[in-house]
Amino acid sequence: MKLSDLSGRSRLADLLALLAGLLTVVAFAPYSVAPLAVIGPAMLFVSWHHATPRRMAWRGYLYGLGFFGFGVSWITSGLSLFGAHMQALALPLAGVFVLVLALYPGLMGWVASRFGCVPAAARLIVIWPALWTAFEWLRGTLFTGFPWLLLGDSQVASGPGGLAPVLGDYGVSWLVALLAGLLALAATGRRVPPRVAALLAAGVLWFGAGALRQVDWTHPTGAPMRVSVVQGNVPQQVKWVPSEFERTLARYRDLTRAHWDSRLIVWPESAIPALYREVAARYLDPLAAEAASHGSTLMVGLFVRRGQKIYNAVASVGDGAPGFYFKHHLVPFGEYMPFKGLLGWLYRDMNVPMSGLSAGRGGYTVQAAGQTVDVSICYEDAYGDLVIRGLPQASLLVNVSDDAWFDGSLEPAQHMQIARMRALETGRYLLRAANTGISGIVGPKGEVIALADMGRTEVISAEVRPMGGATPYVRIGNGPVVGAVFAILFFGWVFGLAMTRNQQRKMESK
Repeated sequence: MKLSDLSGRSRLADLLALLAGLLTVVAFAPYSVAPLAVIGPAMLFVSWHHATPRRMAWRGYLYGLGFFGFGVSWITSGLSLFGAHMQALALPLAGVFVLVLALYPGLMGWVASRFGCVPAAARLIVIWPALWTAFEWLRGTLFTGFPWLLLGDSQVASGPGGLAPVLGDYGVSWLVALLAGLLALAATGRRVPPRVAALLAAGVLWFGAGALRQVDWTHPTGAPMRVSVVQGNVPQQVKWVPSEFERTLARYRDLTRAHWDSRLIVWPESAIPALYREVAARYLDPLAAEAASHGSTLMVGLFVRRGQKIYNAVASVGDGAPGFYFKHHLVPFGEYMPFKGLLGWLYRDMNVPMSGLSAGRGGYTVQAAGQTVDVSICYEDAYGDLVIRGLPQASLLVNVSDDAWFDGSLEPAQHMQIARMRALETGRYLLRAANTGISGIVGPKGEVIALADMGRTEVISAEVRPMGGATPYVRIGNGPVVGAVFAILFFGWVFGLAMTRNQQRKMESK
């Protein structure tokens, strides 16, 4: 049976779409089989070949069920820690989350069917890759956004990732979807020369993008400096227990004191599970003085109250004036509770510490260790356009997180991969401190310099360089890619209408 005839076997094509979603997840960390990010979407495109609009929508939805059902299965781990009552609801709520996310590729399939009058080759290598990128952007933007498992993230260490400093994560996704279209064209084409040409073009694009990794988009602006990242490894089950509080403070203090030779030392998100004013005088101020005496600066995750509002924050203390970064993009249902009037019954059963937080306003950087540092907290680093707001002024990136909510799942490895993409896009060193892991120090090409794996209490150190200049992506952001893909879809739609009318005229003239 030829792949081009697969649509005639509906159940087999449906299974292919579901399998495609599952396989695509394996392209991401911790598996990191990067070519599957091309093969998975290509399989979906093949299942769409000659299918009806209804079948294309259904297969897109099946793809989404496989992709998100496997890829974000970690959501159950986080929900089960929200209290005993939530443990029974964790799986059903996660299932609803997956069912909703799968609507994106499902709707993408239906929209893809609207371009039926466009020649097949053009659909595969022009329209559908643009459509894929547009729907990734929509998923990362609508309803506060969920830019997780973008195709581009899977390529942080592979050839297509070389495009990240130029066009960003969405640009890499576009290229990967284009490669998938070329692979699908080679699989479904009826003539050998076009099929071979499609494979050759895919190879040229893959290795051509990889060649961009040799370009140094940014440059060092200072001498190497030693930095450390502290991974305290405090389990989520005890982190908020009052009797464990002093033990947590002692753990971070003792781990830090062994590394005063580092110019900058970073602690994870909410490493101190308390308000700044509750620990400043008796704990942070003496520790800051000790750090200053060694020429060190600490960046500490904690909470800060300003008036009636509480912020998830990072405080910079030690050598130099203290500074604060307040988290801008909060996690719904974790740091704030949307639709309280509708979901009040659910919130009553949820035990989420510090869940009534306010979104920060103002700057995206702090001064630390004599450098301007671009800071992100938790999954803020999944938003490339958020991270670049502090650039090109910032010479270093810092992300603090607490992935202990998702221990034993795929999430920590996926999150570390996302953080690496931010370093690659911006041409900056990145320090990532995660409570239970995965913590790391990443170079400006997205390469891992030092790593603290899951579930370990340790401090990792390395030498980094403050970096200056700006990659093309830092200068232009996501706008050009998003504008280009929607322009392609608009003109493709206009072209399809023209083709339809032309066919109608021909039919009427007969």
